[in-house]
Amino acid sequence: MFPTAIAGSLPKPAWLAETEKLWPKWKAEGPDLAQAKLDATLLWIKAQEDAGLDVIGDGEMSRQHFVHGFLEQVEGIDFEHRVEMGIRNDRYKAMVPQVVAPLRLKGRVHAAEAQFLRAHTTRKIKFTLPGPMTIVDTVADRFYGDKLKLAFAFAELLNQEALALQADGVDIIQFDEPAFNVYMAEAADWGVRALERAALGLHEAGLASGRACTTAVHICYGYGIQANIDWKNSLGPQWRQYEQVLPALAASSIDQVSLECIHSQVPAELMALLKGKDVMVGVIDVASDQIETAEEVADTIGRALQFVPRDRLIACTNCGLAPMSRAVAEAKLAALAQGAALARQRYA
Repeated sequence: MFPTAIAGSLPKPAWLAETEKLWPKWKAEGPDLAQAKLDATLLWIKAQEDAGLDVIGDGEMSRQHFVHGFLEQVEGIDFEHRVEMGIRNDRYKAMVPQVVAPLRLKGRVHAAEAQFLRAHTTRKIKFTLPGPMTIVDTVADRFYGDKLKLAFAFAELLNQEALALQADGVDIIQFDEPAFNVYMAEAADWGVRALERAALGLHEAGLASGRACTTAVHICYGYGIQANIDWKNSLGPQWRQYEQVLPALAASSIDQVSLECIHSQVPAELMALLKGKDVMVGVIDVASDQIETAEEVADTIGRALQFVPRDRLIACTNCGLAPMSRAVAEAKLAALAQGAALARQRYA
């Protein structure tokens, strides 16, 4: 019961990039940078295994940002002339690339790190990709002129990479869609449809190859940066954003849904809307450096069990840990595994 996993990102070591930043600058270039990224990936594979996690990720060590790391391998995007744009409904400003031509993949995007991850652990592995709707919200469109067309154009490219990742031996492919908590009506309308397009054929390809691949979506309230903390403080005593999109996801082909739980104002009963899905319950807070105790993690799992069957609950982090210090992240990984172990004793 209660396998453990991270949502996606982990802090980059100081020798790889700037620390405790969401958009860190690299400290090397060329072949040296490529090697440093893999070295950092190996470091975090070992750290996750040492902590006792069941599902291992690459920590997104090869990506400066969870969205732009994918976009760097897409033709039709101009990174040279970035523009400042408000994202997540103007919650904060960012310098974003522009879509200026038809979108095509230049080739494989994450082959090196996915194959490296598979080669260096015998445990299940998860790989994350940005979701179509969140990509649309993180670029400036100067070509398609329509959010839906742009989202499905990205979904097709994501699908190409997802199918290749499955062939690389990835067990779980997760699409990150924080935009689902911002544009709720659009998410329930076309966002979930675009997400399904990105995951199209993964189950069938898995059956054909003999390697089943699980599909997942991560919907959070954002990294623990001040802009997100301020936004969450403005949402009132109950955060009910999930209520609009979870029914659409429950009716979708996606297998797992990742949600915030600990230290949030999300009503726990909303998890019941995901009947029939595996639920990655956020039991580690990414907006605080305070280390959770095993008891706190087990208590959070216990509350979620009122609405999620025991065999469908996965203990996870609320979101990525990228902007945190390495020491805090390592301690939180240990708390995640220890709390899940305690919950297994309590609820066996």
